[in-house]
Amino acid sequence: MERFTPDYPEMIVPVGHVEPVPRRIRGYAGNLPVFDTVRARYVWLWPGYPQYCVPREDIRDGALLDEGRTMALRVGRARRHTLRLGSLTRPGAAWEWADDVPGVAGCVSFRWEAIDAWFEEDEQVFVHPRSPYTRVDALRSGRGVRVMLDGAVLADAPSSVMVLETGLPTRYYLDRVYIDWTRMQPTDTVTSCPYKGNTSGYWSVTTDTATYPDLAWAYDFPTRQVAPIAGLVAFYNERVDLYLDGHLLPRPSGVTRAIWEQQHRV
Repeated sequence: MERFTPDYPEMIVPVGHVEPVPRRIRGYAGNLPVFDTVRARYVWLWPGYPQYCVPREDIRDGALLDEGRTMALRVGRARRHTLRLGSLTRPGAAWEWADDVPGVAGCVSFRWEAIDAWFEEDEQVFVHPRSPYTRVDALRSGRGVRVMLDGAVLADAPSSVMVLETGLPTRYYLDRVYIDWTRMQPTDTVTSCPYKGNTSGYWSVTTDTATYPDLAWAYDFPTRQVAPIAGLVAFYNERVDLYLDGHLLPRPSGVTRAIWEQQHRV
């Protein structure tokens, strides 16, 4: 089988990489502050995005209960902790890095879901920390985009807004007037992205031979960094035939979609 060669920049951050976080990081659970630090560190447990590491002394007194369990993580050992705030108890919410883990010894990382609200400075962050090595650009393009599946034309647009995100295929966001809505059925699916925000719509697609679930999506109210995509619709490159200026693009591998779903919390 021919190996798919991506036409976009790959993630390059190695597992175990540690860097300072030049932002104030705060976390809340049960409407109570859990930590507040300007000395956080990033650590990469996988190349896609980092975890925050919070110095133990910047965590609310008594909020962590050592469970007496050691965890073997990809970059070293850590002790598992329960988060306890009054009547709120969340087992396995955090882990404190061992003294022999370079760069993050004495720091604590939290499961994202164990903290109800994360903030970088005064702006809330969703899904996972934003990687300082990930760039997301939304560029208007006059190159025509045609989307087909099973021989049916789903969209045929003279232009698009291209979203170029480090480590992922280029996504082509199209004006709705160029989409064949007779083949689109709305679904209840919602996904979130730390770089783009929360989706406002997902659609399944029906061709003459099959129905394909959740093939397209839109952000009606995206983050300001990608404001040009507001109200436009994109299709999964991995699951459709996408032509750019009349040239059929190779479908990205299934691995890229798995990475996309991990980063966007489908």
